[in-house]
Amino acid sequence: MDTEPTVFVVDDDEQMRASVCALVRSMQTQVEPFSSAEEFLDIYSPARPGCLVADVRMPGMSGLELQEELLRREAPLPLVFLTAYARVPTTVRAVRNGAVTVVEKPYRDDDLWDAVRQGLAVDAARRHEYEHRQVLRRRLATLTPAERRVLEMIVEGRTNKAIARELDISVRTIEGRRREIFAKTQTSSVAALVRMVIDARVEAGT
Repeated sequence: MDTEPTVFVVDDDEQMRASVCALVRSMQTQVEPFSSAEEFLDIYSPARPGCLVADVRMPGMSGLELQEELLRREAPLPLVFLTAYARVPTTVRAVRNGAVTVVEKPYRDDDLWDAVRQGLAVDAARRHEYEHRQVLRRRLATLTPAERRVLEMIVEGRTNKAIARELDISVRTIEGRRREIFAKTQTSSVAALVRMVIDARVEAGT
């Protein structure tokens, strides 16, 4: 699998496609051109990092429909739109669905350059966050059901005595489970543990 960031260019206008690709190559960045949204979707894998530069209006699937299809597939590739028909409803729809920006044709090189750099930065940040979240989830997955129940109650702010009373077990047992939770999650405080659960975006008891 190619791990180098790639700028995917989707535009039915051959000259525009070539122009955008030339600009991206001048940025020392990998680029792949496509003449339609359907052609792009046939080959794209969410595992591939990068960003997408797409025309809004194309035969067949439009750029906005392509954006919505990527969202449906849970593949939120940062998207920069190009359009010669900039309208407020189009821009609002695109940005609400997560577009980086909408650049008007004919574009200024600096504007598209900045938009592509922003798209690549957004993708890198998202992937870093995803990997971090996966690490946290793997640590939480090492907890036993009993430890996860204690974790849930710690996150709720309960004391050892309150947890012991709720579970009808000794405080010493709760203290032992807390030590195991801290060791397995590689945290050293309740605050860090709570932050970990929040960052992992999972319910502590699931």
